[in-house]
Amino acid sequence: MRVAIAGAGAVGRSIARELIHNGHQVLLIDKKAESIKPERVPDAEWLLADCCELSSLEEARLDRCDVVIAATGDDKANLVTSLLAKTEFGVPRTVGRVNHPNNEWLFTEAWGVDVNVSTPRIMSALVEEAVTVGDLVRLFTFRQGNANLVEMTLPADSPYVGKPAGLIPLPENCALVTILRDGQVYAPDAEQPIESGDELLFVVPDEREDELERLLAPRHHGG
Repeated sequence: MRVAIAGAGAVGRSIARELIHNGHQVLLIDKKAESIKPERVPDAEWLLADCCELSSLEEARLDRCDVVIAATGDDKANLVTSLLAKTEFGVPRTVGRVNHPNNEWLFTEAWGVDVNVSTPRIMSALVEEAVTVGDLVRLFTFRQGNANLVEMTLPADSPYVGKPAGLIPLPENCALVTILRDGQVYAPDAEQPIESGDELLFVVPDEREDELERLLAPRHHGG
């Protein structure tokens, strides 16, 4: 998969390293010469250009990209980049970084954003997750399909502790996508028992979140 990342700061470089580690081709774009540091991510392509300029994105050959990640520290630049990527180059998937929570409402399909990632939201979610067990924590929203990525740390009194994941009668249009246990990531397996303390990640529609909470942690949510 070919991925272009607008913004070669700490966030952009971190994303690039992870994607390259997973076998993807990455292009980092930044308009600041001081941010162009190929030695920091030597396996990435680098381009000194303004991601808000159509000519720069043409030079970057965005039409060949599968994903564009707008990861600058400027929300306006991230919105413009996402919109141009989607409307001018037909990029299948765009991800927009939200720097200021007050701007989050703008990061929608109308601006070409398929997925918005709010750093404050994720940080607060992680803090909340650290002190709550048995509650759903929303990590981010997929604009297409009105669905959310949510996390729950399975409480010891859940009726599904020790039972195979495939036996959980999940709500309609809800999917278990990952199990995190002892620092390891496990792909969901219908035969794999889930354990107390497992961090379960689901994709679930808005209207099914409460149902999922009551299912997995009924004693915590009046089930």
